[in-house]
Amino acid sequence: MVKLSKRMMHLADMVTQGATVADVGTDHGYIPIYLIQSERIRHAFALDIREGPLLRAKEHIAAFGLDDYITVRRSDGVAALKAGEADSILIAGMGGDVMLHILVEGESVIASAKELILQPQSKIGQVRKYLCNRGYQIDREDMVLEEGKYYPMMHVVLWQKEDIRAKYAAYEAQERELFFRYGERLLKEKNSVLQLYLRQQIGQYEAILNSLAAKSQTEALVLRREEILHKLACAKRAAAYQKEE
Repeated sequence: MVKLSKRMMHLADMVTQGATVADVGTDHGYIPIYLIQSERIRHAFALDIREGPLLRAKEHIAAFGLDDYITVRRSDGVAALKAGEADSILIAGMGGDVMLHILVEGESVIASAKELILQPQSKIGQVRKYLCNRGYQIDREDMVLEEGKYYPMMHVVLWQKEDIRAKYAAYEAQERELFFRYGERLLKEKNSVLQLYLRQQIGQYEAILNSLAAKSQTEALVLRREEILHKLACAKRAAAYQKEE
């Protein structure tokens, strides 16, 4: 059986039993291969925009004898996927801008799925905010520390737009910002990896402020200091939220 990294294993564990999965940006095709081998899913689509990774994915799929179970397609996001073909769409290991592009451009296909498993590498708060605005509910979150890097990931289902907007509108502005920045589920469930991440962030922001204090206070540096102070305050509020009973 193919071996997955810690990050990839946690993503695979978020997929619902018996689903048909579309793995967007499949790279080597390892997650679809694992999901089929473990009998967690019945079929998968391995999608990637790059020819090189697709060739490697095809080789790995063939080596494990899974050509009948995994369909490989060259695709910009979900462009090569039809609405309803997959009830689970996994998008992981890419920057937030790229993920948002895929979510926006493929909205009609994505909205036909029963679940999304997302793991953006950057702009995570913007991804969470987009999901809220489009009526999606993040019902599960996880965070993995692997080789010194932190990987937040989320399981997403479609709600009615008005319901999810009303839910977040009921929170105070500061709390809503914390949820978008760090993840409502991670905070409320007091995720231990998030606690480590917050301690690291607080230390980094304090170190940046110390280095800025030693420099001439130009207008740009003043603005930078204000930005870091805000981020530090958010991280400290999140850390305090984690400690609340």
